Amino acid sequence: MPATARPAVLESGDLARALEAGEPLLPTLRQALRQADAEFAERFRAGTGAEELVPERAALVDEVVRQLWRGSLGGDDPGGCALLAVGGYGRGELHPGSDIDVLVLVAPGRREALTPSLESLITGLWDLGLDIGHSVRSVEECIEAAGDDITIATNLMESRLLCGDPQLCQSLRQAMSAERIWPSPAFFEAKLAEQQARHAKFHDTAYNLEPNIKSSPGGLRDIQMVGWVAKRHFGAEHVHELVAEGFLTEAEYQALHAGQRFLWDVRFGLHLIAGRREDRLLFDHQVGLAELFGYVDDDRTLAVEQFMQRYFRTAMDISRLNEMLLQHFQEAILYAGSGTEPTPINKRFQIRRDFLEVTDPSVFRRYPFALLEVFLVLQQHPELKGVRASTIRLIRQHRTLIDESFRRDLRCRSLFMEILRQPQGITHALRRMHRYGVLGRYIPAFGRIAGRMQYDLFHVYTVDSHTLFVVRNLRRMALAEHRAELPLAHDIMQQLPKPELLFLAGLFHDIAKGRGGDHSELGATDAYDFCIQHGLGAYDARLVAWLVRHHLDMSVTAQRKDLSDPAVITEFARAMGDQLHLDYLYLLTVADIRATNPELWNAWRAALLNELYGLTRAAIRRGLGKPLDKHELIRDTQRDARRILRQRGYGPGRIRKVWGELPEDYFLRHSAEEIAWHTEAIAEALPAQLPLVLAAAQDAGGGTRIFLYAPDSTDLFARCVWALDRLGLSIQDARVITTDAGYTLDSYRVLEQHGEPPREEQRIEEVRRVLAAAAAEQGPPPAPVARHIPRQLQHFRTETQIRFTDDPDNTRTVVELITADRPGLLARVGRAFSQCGVRVKNAKIATMGERAEDVFFITDDQGKPLRRPAQYRCVRQALQGLLDAEDL
Repeated sequence: MPATARPAVLESGDLARALEAGEPLLPTLRQALRQADAEFAERFRAGTGAEELVPERAALVDEVVRQLWRGSLGGDDPGGCALLAVGGYGRGELHPGSDIDVLVLVAPGRREALTPSLESLITGLWDLGLDIGHSVRSVEECIEAAGDDITIATNLMESRLLCGDPQLCQSLRQAMSAERIWPSPAFFEAKLAEQQARHAKFHDTAYNLEPNIKSSPGGLRDIQMVGWVAKRHFGAEHVHELVAEGFLTEAEYQALHAGQRFLWDVRFGLHLIAGRREDRLLFDHQVGLAELFGYVDDDRTLAVEQFMQRYFRTAMDISRLNEMLLQHFQEAILYAGSGTEPTPINKRFQIRRDFLEVTDPSVFRRYPFALLEVFLVLQQHPELKGVRASTIRLIRQHRTLIDESFRRDLRCRSLFMEILRQPQGITHALRRMHRYGVLGRYIPAFGRIAGRMQYDLFHVYTVDSHTLFVVRNLRRMALAEHRAELPLAHDIMQQLPKPELLFLAGLFHDIAKGRGGDHSELGATDAYDFCIQHGLGAYDARLVAWLVRHHLDMSVTAQRKDLSDPAVITEFARAMGDQLHLDYLYLLTVADIRATNPELWNAWRAALLNELYGLTRAAIRRGLGKPLDKHELIRDTQRDARRILRQRGYGPGRIRKVWGELPEDYFLRHSAEEIAWHTEAIAEALPAQLPLVLAAAQDAGGGTRIFLYAPDSTDLFARCVWALDRLGLSIQDARVITTDAGYTLDSYRVLEQHGEPPREEQRIEEVRRVLAAAAAEQGPPPAPVARHIPRQLQHFRTETQIRFTDDPDNTRTVVELITADRPGLLARVGRAFSQCGVRVKNAKIATMGERAEDVFFITDDQGKPLRRPAQYRCVRQALQGLLDAEDL
């Protein structure tokens, strides 16, 4: 910590004079802290960097702690004990909300006598409002604890004497030397394992949309990791000393230092905005930080997205340097003295100690195409552990050779396509290319999306990270060991003639985000040009461009349209054109959804896509010139249902008795197995047993199926969705059929809030009981109750949008609703429809992060589409009134 780092309250002598004048100790120190912290905040907002303020705050706390030590123990050195700052405080780094970790070292036999005074010290520190972490140990106890815990050892390595016996402090430092505990190789291996475990908690990516600026990959811990290893192995007190050791270039040090400076500013600002220690860049604080740092919205990008892109790019740079330096340390510490002769691969590359390296430092200058070849060689030699640090540094230093001339070089284009055509290592190759800064230079459009985020809850990764997850998902579909995850996708993948086209579509599907305009159209143009430049035929290039242009179509159709409508399937089949396009688009859609948000993919979405794929495949096989016939579909479904029922002992007469009351739509909107299940239940039910509720645990269709058979009433749907909401269930799909005899057959598919279907019999029985009670009631459900809105949802405002569309072929009206997602949403929608005498015939429920995008197929109370302006007005006003209520 610089000797000049002293805040104004110390420089002015005000604190010293107040104490000399006999002012009360604790109130005086408390006032000094408040005055200094206010000054730090004011200076930070005026433009002073955290790099200057952080050590000043540590110096202030040093003085406060020393004053309390003197007041509690009667002087600087009461004998037999010492007070040490450890951890970040030991490094002289204190942000506004940082923990203040101290260690009291006690000599043998002195603990009991000092205990009252030490308790007074710690109590005083807490009374000052400082977030104190403390321990009282002898030197021997410190060594024992450090030997068991690498984190404690690291904290003790950074200890700094504040008060007391310097000899005790020196004894600890000698006992903590690498010759006595945690020798350099063991220390490095333990810290590396610690970092790997820490990164795994964040899915090994810095690009989670609420990152932890301290612990996420590319955060402050990654910089500190370099310093810890340097200190242990080289005895370096500062990372800059690695430059003299040849482990770090001056440019790399400056990049690392610039990254730390930015992260310090972010952390300092975050603590000020949060009013406490907070290292998570939560949505709660991102907008405020963007404003604090002077970002403003522009035509294409929100201020918060600009700020977060800088954060993510900084984290990426730190991750790259961290990886290279740890590789350097690994070679110097773990493999020192184990020199072996290299094994040649070709005249540009060789293997040394299971790592790939260049044969000569001038390789990339003489053979620029080797900047791509290195990744192909790694794929072709899966036994390699990685790339030597010296070669990683050379790649970084020669990235500027990747220019327009490089991109036009036939060898480079061939190498890139060869990487995508390899039988293994495609995902690792692309990720490594991205980490080393090669991918963004070879495909400049990809470089522009690096670190780009979208300020919503739907896209939980940055665009570049999401894109590489898509390619990973596509690659996993091809691997037999992952078939159980997605059996249909795996089987389709095995039949694809050219998987590399799918990988290209994955790379380009979001590449135009942030440019303005339709990113699918702009990306399709980029993809086509890239494919032609890389030697693909016109057909293949058009296929990749088509996939990019239409990469959202299958998801939208499955989640927002009525798949029981033959016209929907016919239209989608014609858009596909043939089986090949359907296969490619299905795989890309599944990979895209699974890479957008880990919580987005569930059994229900899988079932929807599989259903759409199966229906479209059948339509294509039938022939696009022979559209699906509604009556033929009904006959086929009834035939299959009869077969199931006959096997269960039901004769034609009993079947006709039930089916005679059902409208044709019922047989279009349910599978043969569902129809048999419903028929059996209705045939056995007595009037006194109504309402009848059945529930079946998870099946291949995803979610738990619930079937209700009851006398019809206008408010029934509203009461049912209200009851399911009160049970904490999330409705994925709703279908309502009314019989000519005045009964209703309602079908729901539900999931628990965590995304899994209800499974326990006790839970399923609870659902049956509560839903039956709600169905038996009369009139509208109770008024919606204000519910707690989850933290993340509170920071987004989605304007409610309502759109009506006529569906004359099915004699119904389609209501498309986009609004803010929140607990109890569907119960409010049901109540709105009930108020207007509207009946719901079908519902498609889709939650996209903070947005609900639901589609309802409705009629009036006579089963007819809405016609009168007053009907539309009533529905619109009721929905807006209940969805935009103040309690939301």
